[in-house]
Amino acid sequence: MNAINNQAADKNWWRGAVIYQVYPRSFQDSNGDGIGDIKGIADRLDYIAELGADAVWISPFFTSPMKDFGYDVSNYCDIDPMFGTLADFDLMIEKAHKLGLKIMIDLVLSHTSDQHPWFMESRQSRDNPKADWYVWADAKPDGSPPNNWLGMFGGSAWQWDARRLQYYLHNFLASQPDLNFHNMDVQDALLEAVRFWLDRGVDGFRLDTINYYFCDKELRDNPPLAPELRNDSTAPAVNPYNYQLHLYDKSRPENLEFLKRLRAVMEEYPAIAAVGEVGEAQRGLEIVGEYTSGGDKMQMCYAFEFLAPQKVTPERVVDSINAFADAAPEGWACWAFSNHDVVRHLTRWGADVEDKPAYAKMLASLLMSLRGSVCIYEGEELGLTEADVAFEDLQDPYGIEFWPEFKGRDGCRTPMVWQAGAANGGFSTAEKTWLPVSADHIMKSVDVQQGEDTSVLEHYRRFLAFRRQHKALISGTIAFIPHEGDTLVFTREEGGETVLCIFNMSAEPVTAKLPEGDWNAFSAEDFGFAVDRDGDTIKLPAWGAYFARHGE
Repeated sequence: MNAINNQAADKNWWRGAVIYQVYPRSFQDSNGDGIGDIKGIADRLDYIAELGADAVWISPFFTSPMKDFGYDVSNYCDIDPMFGTLADFDLMIEKAHKLGLKIMIDLVLSHTSDQHPWFMESRQSRDNPKADWYVWADAKPDGSPPNNWLGMFGGSAWQWDARRLQYYLHNFLASQPDLNFHNMDVQDALLEAVRFWLDRGVDGFRLDTINYYFCDKELRDNPPLAPELRNDSTAPAVNPYNYQLHLYDKSRPENLEFLKRLRAVMEEYPAIAAVGEVGEAQRGLEIVGEYTSGGDKMQMCYAFEFLAPQKVTPERVVDSINAFADAAPEGWACWAFSNHDVVRHLTRWGADVEDKPAYAKMLASLLMSLRGSVCIYEGEELGLTEADVAFEDLQDPYGIEFWPEFKGRDGCRTPMVWQAGAANGGFSTAEKTWLPVSADHIMKSVDVQQGEDTSVLEHYRRFLAFRRQHKALISGTIAFIPHEGDTLVFTREEGGETVLCIFNMSAEPVTAKLPEGDWNAFSAEDFGFAVDRDGDTIKLPAWGAYFARHGE
């Protein structure tokens, strides 16, 4: 077992960090079985370090029947054999630390697999030692579920169990029963799992569905949500989940005390950080504010403002950043444009954009200039669009359930492309990979873009290097400067340095006036945008950006 990682004395390393998300099934296959693995991640850590990331977030790799691809855990303290062994993990984390990378792992605490030993015992009777470890309830007199709660994958959130003659709660798949956090033994067991990974040297956690830990103890019905308030950022529009105001099945006030317990465990170790995923459309920022307040809960929360289908615009950026600041004045945001659960942002926002590489570079520069930490999803730095996965190749139960109106999450989960001339884009030597490698992605592979000055990959590398040189862009304050049209203007300031950031968020050239002051432009070589300047007037090309420093 690795010793606890003491390389980072700075407990605030996470503030402004760039976190690279790895979906392990799709990153690198080291043994030719068509599925990515831990050794494969270790083999590619140099690439992540050279890109300029500070940390790696690895989606679940725990023992699992894989009904939801690792988000259904059957053993919190082991590696699923398809991904490797604990020894592989130890070697991976040792290499990461030598490269100066932090490792954050994805913890799924709200629910387990129905094949977890805890649930297998709990369902045997109403009086066994773990009988109360999950959310069980009697049927209504007519045999129907205990209340009207709906699950994220469609239909009732309750599943009948013939052994106990009761229903159990599952906010996701029926094979993912929800743990009963009202039971302190459950909390203690989960915190021991947290310690297990901290003892192996991890630097932090991404906490899946952090606001789902507790449900209402009285199991009260959720009220309906007015049609005009329905928002498909938590679930796709085809899902009736959006028809309820989720007051009682999640985001309960009792969660705050558990988060304090979790933070206290993390504080026993040096420089640990966590980012919580808040899955909530109606009260998302309010909950983020609660969960990051007081310095005794989560360091960061991962909100959905820029993971939603609505196209990013100057107005949306200003409103989202200001809304976060208002809702979470003590909090720190963690922003992402893409992840393993949503359509890749170049497709979600840019389906009608002709020059997608230019659009990708502008969005990357914007993401890395916002106040907050940053998550980059694997392949984003290559300018990958959503892959088109045929129905017969689908793996995601979400997509299979709602096809074709909602095609699921497989399109953003297809394998990473490393070498254009290699089998499966260099991801695997297998005859068939778990999801097909997108033919559209092959010519955007790492070896095609590496060293190519105008490529999206080299833009990410340049901009991340530029960002590292300016503390204002990492952790400085942000101030928006009003501007008309499709131009977004703001400054970042820290330690006497002020950086001006201007973005043209349109497909046409625009002219913009610089704010008052002595602004000295950074070299275009830092980030690849060619901008014409005449005094206090600049002309930005389509999807262009401009960066300058105040004074010398």
